[in-house]
Amino acid sequence: MAVRKTAATTSATATVKRSLVPKKRSAEELDALEPLPRIPAGMRLGAHVSSSGGTFEAPPRATAIGATAFQLFTKQANQWAEREVDADEAARFRDACAAAGDPVVISHDSYLINLASPDPALRARSIASFAAELRRCRALGVHYLVSHPGNFMDDHDAGLARNAAGIAEAFAGIDDGTVLCLESTAGQGTVLGRSFEELAAIIAMLPADLQPRVGVCLDTAHLWAAGYDLVGDYDGVIDALDRTLGVARVRVWHLNDSKAPFASRKDRHELIGEGTIGASAFTRLMNDARFAHVPKVLETPKGDDAETSDRRMLNRLLSYLGS
Repeated sequence: MAVRKTAATTSATATVKRSLVPKKRSAEELDALEPLPRIPAGMRLGAHVSSSGGTFEAPPRATAIGATAFQLFTKQANQWAEREVDADEAARFRDACAAAGDPVVISHDSYLINLASPDPALRARSIASFAAELRRCRALGVHYLVSHPGNFMDDHDAGLARNAAGIAEAFAGIDDGTVLCLESTAGQGTVLGRSFEELAAIIAMLPADLQPRVGVCLDTAHLWAAGYDLVGDYDGVIDALDRTLGVARVRVWHLNDSKAPFASRKDRHELIGEGTIGASAFTRLMNDARFAHVPKVLETPKGDDAETSDRRMLNRLLSYLGS
């Protein structure tokens, strides 16, 4: 999901954001809308939704797709500009979440953050941005913060150490609350987080009192691209996960099929069951009791109508239950 900011990506991001905002529909369009997913009690399932108009606009959008969990950005993901959450915004967001049935809330931090950078100026800016994100999450009552481990750029082991040190510095003075979830990556270039071992190494480098506040977010498309065969060896992948991190460390799943081939190191999300992963791995995951209560959110393509696409993908995932 990582994106380098260019004029082209800025334009593309603007297009995606417009598509995330629910459309005004006629009575005929409402009748033809994809049915609202009926998520079983206790299952936390949803999608990344738009926070256009304010973070408090995200919970109603989650309700519109039947979600019991949702992910959002608390700021512009491709801009350095930071902001604080005031008391009014926090109250409106919490009220909106209550009205939505108190879904699990997940934030994704800025794509620009690189805590592993060897460049002192970029790393300092990244730590400040990450700390600001933690403050916003704390103010809003966000349960989980998903973060990419970053790019080491020079030396691999030094990058791991810089990432861990940056996390510890950003967390200083911030009370318990939001759990940080280091996201598995596709492993392109010098990106960290391509393996369970790398994620475990970052966590092991953290101060002991901080480690319980850190989990992982596993992205199915990223795992596939990194060489974890969820299709041919699902049990082997989960066994490797349990040996290195422990299944209890998994606090969030990103559910995405992939446009890219297996072990390609390319991050290209696709609709569930329509990519190179296919339906079988998602069937296994949706029925895996070890992850029954772990929040799972879609980051699949939205097309021209985010609400319809997300409802369709959620209904497809639910159809795998019991299979």
